[in-house]
Amino acid sequence: MMPRRSILLFAGACVAIAAVVAVGTIVMVTGREDGSLASGQISSTGQPDVGGPFQLVNQDGQTVDQTLLNGKWSLVFFGFTYCPDYCPTTLQMLEATKQALGSRADDIQIVFISIDPERDTPQALKDYLSSDGFPEGVIGLTGTPEQVRAAATAYRAVYQKVGEGEGYAMNHSLTIYLMGPDGRMRSALGHDLGPANAARVIEQAMARG
Repeated sequence: MMPRRSILLFAGACVAIAAVVAVGTIVMVTGREDGSLASGQISSTGQPDVGGPFQLVNQDGQTVDQTLLNGKWSLVFFGFTYCPDYCPTTLQMLEATKQALGSRADDIQIVFISIDPERDTPQALKDYLSSDGFPEGVIGLTGTPEQVRAAATAYRAVYQKVGEGEGYAMNHSLTIYLMGPDGRMRSALGHDLGPANAARVIEQAMARG
């Protein structure tokens, strides 16, 4: 039987995807390849209303806003430093994706937004993102609970605190958002898409502009 925590994580991901569907045309392909769409990919058509204004603090303690995305392709996802599985594996997958992209990876930045501002201080983010096996240069963002909630709402990301005391966990949606240099969403990637497929989706989005 699937653990209750995994069920909640899966349900959260489904809620996030459903919310995206409500604001834009989304095609989801599972279990097979269909043309240029790979299994596990969620690809947008048009430009869904995902993303928008936010104000957060990076791992160096500097206040940043949505203009952080201007002029760069960005891979944005939500997680937390105490995450035992999905967050570290997603970061490792993105490192492998950058390797697969070769020189094209120079045009991409990775933005990790914490949904656990209670524990994820700028310094905690800085220490976590410097771990071996993670991509270099990941931008970690945190803020007040209100700021984090506003950013998550803008991206249709969902999260929930589970448990009490120091050992509490966070359930959260798992989507990786590919944002264009204009700060608008181009595609949503499944966290389990894999480096080769993710690189292909990114290259296709870059070619379309």
